Amino acid sequence: MAPDPQLVSDLPQTASNVLAAITTVIDGKPEAAAMALTVMIAEGHLLIEDVPGVGKTMLAKALARSTGGSVSRIQFTPDLLPSDVTGVSVYDQGSRQFEFKPGAVFANLVIGDEINRASPKTQSALLESMEERQVSVDGRTWALPTPFMVIATQNPIEMDGTYALPEAQRDRFMATISMGYPDERAELAMLRSREQSSPIDSVQPVVDAEGIKALIQAARGVFLSSAVERYLLAIIRATRSHPSLRLGASPRSTLQLARAARARALIDGRDFVLPDDVAALAVPVLAHRILPTRESLGRGLGESQTSAEIITGVLDSIPVPRD
Repeated sequence: MAPDPQLVSDLPQTASNVLAAITTVIDGKPEAAAMALTVMIAEGHLLIEDVPGVGKTMLAKALARSTGGSVSRIQFTPDLLPSDVTGVSVYDQGSRQFEFKPGAVFANLVIGDEINRASPKTQSALLESMEERQVSVDGRTWALPTPFMVIATQNPIEMDGTYALPEAQRDRFMATISMGYPDERAELAMLRSREQSSPIDSVQPVVDAEGIKALIQAARGVFLSSAVERYLLAIIRATRSHPSLRLGASPRSTLQLARAARARALIDGRDFVLPDDVAALAVPVLAHRILPTRESLGRGLGESQTSAEIITGVLDSIPVPRD
């Protein structure tokens, strides 16, 4: 089903409004803001990985406030329990029945702050929620609200007191981005503008949950030609036979790269996907899902940098369809 032409024509302005709201809080990071919005429209989840203090949580808050809907925040700590995330059944003395008390995951947008500070058992509480958009407790299943998105932040895994996310959980995140330090102009503007108040307090919703649902539905109908499909698949399959990788991209990544490309095209006001959409999203969507060999890590770049280099090399080796 093709997206509504009126919706396609209106979306660039809506997206521009959302991005403008986010950039009032996050100075000098338009790419990070655009990636967060792309993942939301593509029905994915976003992992923001960087050192403390560069605005990871602030970006998540800004997106939440600008898009409306219900929002919850989970501060991941070593003593956090899985039931704090998913919910728990509590015995009601009056009715003499167990009553389910929903956890923090029951919201349109869930902010998981410093997810790698919780134990692996607690981290795994999000696996079912992120993939199936439901929670199973005591033999019963509860559906999560629509739309549903998890934005998790984490510090580099080399830091003290952290637990590396397992491959199965990293694969459930559609994309991973790094904020990086702001440039001098942006940091100077931040220094001057935040002396009196925080800009997050003035962010207002520019689209509600129903509007996000409509955008998600429209993105599903964006046209993906057979030539672009083959190009996308060639990238995925190249990672599975790459000599510098011991784990290539999963079939889930094939679907999520396609969804992200459709969302990016819709944000740009197109009802079709270009090869450029796929190429631009390949690193954030694929780099966190692959595992470099020990030999390739010997150069001392770090796993994330090595993975990004490998994906970039794969893109350079695959012909771009021109027709």
